[in-house]
Amino acid sequence: MNGFIGELFGTYVLIVLGTGACAGANLKQAYAKGANWTFISVAWGMAVTMGVYVASSLGSLGHLNPAVTIPYAIFGLFPWSQVVPYLLGQFIGAFLGAATIMVIFYPHFKATTTENGNTVGIFATRPAIYSPLSNFLSEVVATFIFVFALLNLGNFSLGLKPLVVGLLIMVVGLGVGTTTGFALNPARDWGPRFAYSIIPVPNRGSGEWYYSWVPMFGPLTGGIIAAAVQVMVK
Repeated sequence: MNGFIGELFGTYVLIVLGTGACAGANLKQAYAKGANWTFISVAWGMAVTMGVYVASSLGSLGHLNPAVTIPYAIFGLFPWSQVVPYLLGQFIGAFLGAATIMVIFYPHFKATTTENGNTVGIFATRPAIYSPLSNFLSEVVATFIFVFALLNLGNFSLGLKPLVVGLLIMVVGLGVGTTTGFALNPARDWGPRFAYSIIPVPNRGSGEWYYSWVPMFGPLTGGIIAAAVQVMVK
């Protein structure tokens, strides 16, 4: 139960802070409107740091991400008995985090049309250029680097290591995240994407589910490859 609670609230904090930054950068009359990619990368990095701290304090390992939980379990680094509670916490927390941002920014959604930035890109990833194979490979590589680095941090919920994880997210976003928006995390994408699709946000656009397989299977593939390499090397 502690694993579920930790992942739920940790992912909630992650998504409130991350999608809140994206809402501020995209919606009319928000002070951060027009903020650049560095702002987004730093915000997501620090959002992950705070989420890991919250999750670990509440009894989980701070995965916040199926692309961490599932590969760890496949290669014997995490018990299968905990996989479902962790995944439920991650997806529910992500959904609730996105819903919270929709409430907070409601007047800004009302003031912003799809053409002016009210899109699913506030909550989920979209490719800069739609090219399915390239988009998939971008997510595989980005998540491989992320998970491989996590594996070599050991227990990344201890001490200052969550800050290192946040810095890792930032540099992944800055280095290889500009093609797809660096999902890295199926829950971080699908939970908010689902929320945007079903909650009656003013002027909302499409949920763009035709693309959603990329942020689901790209990160999972990258995470599994990273765990496989780690086990073979060490």
